[in-house]
Amino acid sequence: MIEINNLKVSYNLDILAIDDLSTTISDDHCIGIIGENGSGKSTLLSALIGLVDYQGTIKVADLEVKDHLNQVRQKIGFVFQNSDHQLFMANVYQDIAFGLINQGKDKSEIDRRINDIAKTLNLQDLLERSSSHLSGGQKRMVALATVLVMQPDILLLDEPSSYLDPKSRRIIINLLQKLKQQIIFATHDLDMALDLCDEVILLNHG
Repeated sequence: MIEINNLKVSYNLDILAIDDLSTTISDDHCIGIIGENGSGKSTLLSALIGLVDYQGTIKVADLEVKDHLNQVRQKIGFVFQNSDHQLFMANVYQDIAFGLINQGKDKSEIDRRINDIAKTLNLQDLLERSSSHLSGGQKRMVALATVLVMQPDILLLDEPSSYLDPKSRRIIINLLQKLKQQIIFATHDLDMALDLCDEVILLNHG
């Protein structure tokens, strides 16, 4: 469970992105955060994993994010709206391995986890390719793999259907329905929210 109390996030001292928000995010499998552009959806996701400074409190499994940032980040994985922000290594294998290497995992563990996630996401044929040469849907899958391979409890996704054609969008929806992790995603895609969500949070002007 995630508890948010009196959350405020401002940019440049004068832009209030989140304005005194209090809510509880249940342990349901899939939670959607909906609202128009600029309503604070992406900022809320960023706050949940400590990527923006905030006032108020956010507790993830009773851990205050500010006080237990490393522990919270072990529980939560974040897939950015623009997949290019997560893909910067020479090939797909190295992109997926990056986090595991930083955790100090040995090569056999890294190989095993990457092979497992590649099978789950149907990426086996892409592992030696450069991420910069992939389609939008393929990049989204690889970005998702870089997070899922870390085995988080909670998966945050920012606009997961952005930049996707209808076929890729349906593949992502089908995949998310099967994942064991709790999913919290920000979206303007109400059809996707209808397909996936057990509960939605509507943001309006923060």
